[in-house]
Amino acid sequence: MAKQGKIKISSENMMPIIKKWLYSDKDIFLREIVANGVDAVTKFKKLVDMGEAEKFDSEYRINVYTDETAKTLTVEDNGIGMTAEEVEKYITQIAFSGAEDFLQKYENASGDGIIGHFGLGFYSAYMVSKNVEIYTKSYKNEAAVKWESDGNATYKISDTDKAERGTKIVMYLADGEEEFVKEYRVRELLRKYCSFMPVNIYLNPKGDETDKPINNTTPLYLKDPKECTDEEYKDFYRETFMDYNEPLFWIHLNMDYPFRLKGILYFPQVKKQQVQLEKGQVKLYCNQVFIADNIKEVIPEFLMLLNGLIDCPDIPLNVSRSFLQNDKQVQKISKHITKKVADKLTALFNNDREHYEKCWKDISTFIKFGCLKEEEFYDKVQKILIFKDLDGKYSPIQDWLSEEVSEEDMKNGVQPKAVYYVSDEAQQAQYISMFKDAGLSAILCDTLIDPHFISYLEYKNPKKCRFVRIDADIDGALKCGDGASEEENKALLELVKGYLPNSEITVKAERFKSGKIPAIVNVEEFMRRMLEMNGFYGMQEMDPSKNATLVLNLTNPVISGLMTQSEEKQKLIVSQIYYMAMLSYKKLSPEELSDFMDKSAELLFNYSK
Repeated sequence: MAKQGKIKISSENMMPIIKKWLYSDKDIFLREIVANGVDAVTKFKKLVDMGEAEKFDSEYRINVYTDETAKTLTVEDNGIGMTAEEVEKYITQIAFSGAEDFLQKYENASGDGIIGHFGLGFYSAYMVSKNVEIYTKSYKNEAAVKWESDGNATYKISDTDKAERGTKIVMYLADGEEEFVKEYRVRELLRKYCSFMPVNIYLNPKGDETDKPINNTTPLYLKDPKECTDEEYKDFYRETFMDYNEPLFWIHLNMDYPFRLKGILYFPQVKKQQVQLEKGQVKLYCNQVFIADNIKEVIPEFLMLLNGLIDCPDIPLNVSRSFLQNDKQVQKISKHITKKVADKLTALFNNDREHYEKCWKDISTFIKFGCLKEEEFYDKVQKILIFKDLDGKYSPIQDWLSEEVSEEDMKNGVQPKAVYYVSDEAQQAQYISMFKDAGLSAILCDTLIDPHFISYLEYKNPKKCRFVRIDADIDGALKCGDGASEEENKALLELVKGYLPNSEITVKAERFKSGKIPAIVNVEEFMRRMLEMNGFYGMQEMDPSKNATLVLNLTNPVISGLMTQSEEKQKLIVSQIYYMAMLSYKKLSPEELSDFMDKSAELLFNYSK
């Protein structure tokens, strides 16, 4: 016969688990205890609003006291308080939520602002305490109650002489936890976890006009965006993130349906250009209580490059409030945030193009990273992706794309028009000069993310573009008509090959539109990307010169007159042609650089005779 029963949990077994595993960081205990005080005040205010309690004329507040001598940390509120019966019910029954019970009892009371829902927050005190005392007096004016326990399975409850309504929790810190009675440490934790809690919090108040709350109960992100000034946004940014560089611009999130969401996302200036993906700090709050930084389930990964705050009371938290439960709701919130960011960028592009272009250097990495991480974000911002050309002017990448090549043409080998790009203006200066002389242009792709991003653009627009670095497609871009046949250039090519410092490089001759440069190094785009990918993933690096071609410029007088020079001068000239071409492509090895310097000195000496 089947038998049913209830699983029983012993407090002797539960307490060690709560002490050690309830929260990922033990310093969160202070957030939990203070948040309980906020809930107590919030409940009392709701009772006053409903006419269930007498109006309170004094300030609602939470006081935190540190006592290094007694090794105690005290948190006191003037909220709803508890009767002896309620202490028995809410404190001695682990995981019985007073907040849930309150909302069930007063069905018409809104749950807005009430934080606790699991009934475990109080026991976080035992993560750092060897003994905890509660002194509480209910708003019902019943006798005050004292409760105490050393965190084991037993407790004591008795009458006490507390006169004022509210609850005081005294934590006697365990050995090794003395840091939590030091004022500077407690101040640090209150600012981290409680900066925007909706009840004034005081640390070691003296009871005079010098007392100042440690928190801001009405942070800027709760205000209507229409009521906020630029200076207020900048001041709030400085105070919150301690960054004294002004943000480029910001997005104020403010919605009540289909979920409640408020916050501000700031686009910071890039502090170090070499650190292209430096992570920012997006703080997640629930009812003005700090939950964690950069929670990836709520905040899309690419938005973590920003600084900001997001407060969403509808986020489904688990017991420790540090992780999330309901994936579908969280995904909706995440997608909405992404949409608002894309809308803001698009509006800035359309309405203030000058400012958008001015900010592009700082925000381009963030936008490109967002496109790579989320296809929906790319779909929303693809028309506002801009690149600088060789003259320093910005234009949308779509202006550079060709008409779509048909499937049939692609089968016959027809490729989309090449979009030429520069990855290093200094290194590729020679090629840039030749492009300009030929009336051609290219886009600048000089950030760490660009190699991945142009590959992504090719993937998204396979029939409209192919990206070719400025030094990779010499024949198509710079060649002027047909060069002489290989047979006609046979003697020249053999001469050059015979005197080259590198015997493995391929040599050919073409007639370029510009005669300024005697020769250039050419490595096909596909091969160069393969070489770069090998280097990126730490694979064995290949010498690019083994896959390179030295292209002689028949339009240049040095090349066209090379056959008429003496053998001695031919050797020196060929060496210089090779090294000058290589310098525009890569850094010379120590041996190559030494040989280049020796040959340069010898060449100068010969021409000075």
